Amino acid sequence: MDISLEYTKAGIPVVTENIKGTISAGFLVAVGTGSRDESKEIGGISHLLEHVVFRGTKNRTSLQISKEMEGAGGEMNAFTSKEMTAFYGITLKDTSNIAKELVADICVNPLISENDTELEKKIVLQEISMWENDPESYIHKLFAETLWNGHELSQNEAGEVDIVSALTNKDLRRYFEERYKHPNIAVIACGSVNSEETKKWAEDNFDDIGNAKKITRQQPVRTGSSYRHFQRKGDHTYTGFGFHAYDALHKDKSALKLLTAILGAGMSSRLFQKVREEKALVYSIYGMVDQNTDAGSMTFYMSSTEDNVMNAISTTANVLKEIRDEGLKKDELNMARNLIKGATVRKMESTDSRLYRLTKTFMLTGKAEPFTNDLKALDRVTENDVMRVADDIISSKKLNIAVYGKRTKELSKMTIDQIDV
Repeated sequence: MDISLEYTKAGIPVVTENIKGTISAGFLVAVGTGSRDESKEIGGISHLLEHVVFRGTKNRTSLQISKEMEGAGGEMNAFTSKEMTAFYGITLKDTSNIAKELVADICVNPLISENDTELEKKIVLQEISMWENDPESYIHKLFAETLWNGHELSQNEAGEVDIVSALTNKDLRRYFEERYKHPNIAVIACGSVNSEETKKWAEDNFDDIGNAKKITRQQPVRTGSSYRHFQRKGDHTYTGFGFHAYDALHKDKSALKLLTAILGAGMSSRLFQKVREEKALVYSIYGMVDQNTDAGSMTFYMSSTEDNVMNAISTTANVLKEIRDEGLKKDELNMARNLIKGATVRKMESTDSRLYRLTKTFMLTGKAEPFTNDLKALDRVTENDVMRVADDIISSKKLNIAVYGKRTKELSKMTIDQIDV
């Protein structure tokens, strides 16, 4: 692995990771704007624009883009998150010029026509509908609204139906011209790539597109505990149970990941064993760490029948309280460490996963580091580190719960003060 960070003449960062033996190459343009950077009047615009640019450019129709990319043995795609939007192409190394050419074209020359915008809005609205009808995913949105309580981080990437429906191609064009330029962009390449060639490509295509105002953000303030119930039809109930945690640069972020894994990663985790296997209270239960530039969270999600939800919540609370008050069991830390390292190594065997990881790391931390640094950071974590994090994060005063299900008598009467962690 060979990672470099250079800058074009205009100051655009260019991160390349050359992976020896790889016969694929990926090129990505990341823009430091996402759902948290949108005003409420244009919520979902980053995601909609991500879709619309693929509809056509000054040089190509959408069909031509697809034919050229697939003819090069490649894939072209994009993603939008809370703090970034990214566009990328991955091809065979022998056809990598096609990937570079097409990525540059959609990022610099998108048409963003009225017709394309209206057509793509129909697709995005169907995507929102599909997402809202997948409660296993939708609970993540509802928990974010509960946890961030009105802060911009509570805004989901897809946006709301009424706001997205009202967006026009003029809104998208204005947003594009204001933000999709230096200093908000970065270029990332991964696989069979050359740093000097990638830098030249970036200079030739992006140095002259002009400047944008740097995006500024307001850091969220950690609030106290909260409970919100969101009503849905159906007998199944979905719950998010979690806490404010650490940002992507925090010194204890690796310890946080290990604590979360011990509690909720895999079938041997404490929560899976206690809540699902021993008591059969849930169908699924798992933990997640979400990290942003200035904030983060540790969350556990579970799905259960309405009859079991209260018992599942109280059992989850007991499991978290137990680890904070009594500490780790023998070999528990090493098992979690190996679990995360194994999953990381397996993911890093693909160019697209490596490209995504490098993009996310650089955009959140400003650092261009190999994934092996993540593994080394995990190795340095001690039991004392994990317990310090548990003591800091797990607290009734910091607990947030979102429930998506029928408004039963028990759920209607429940208050956050009842749940003791």
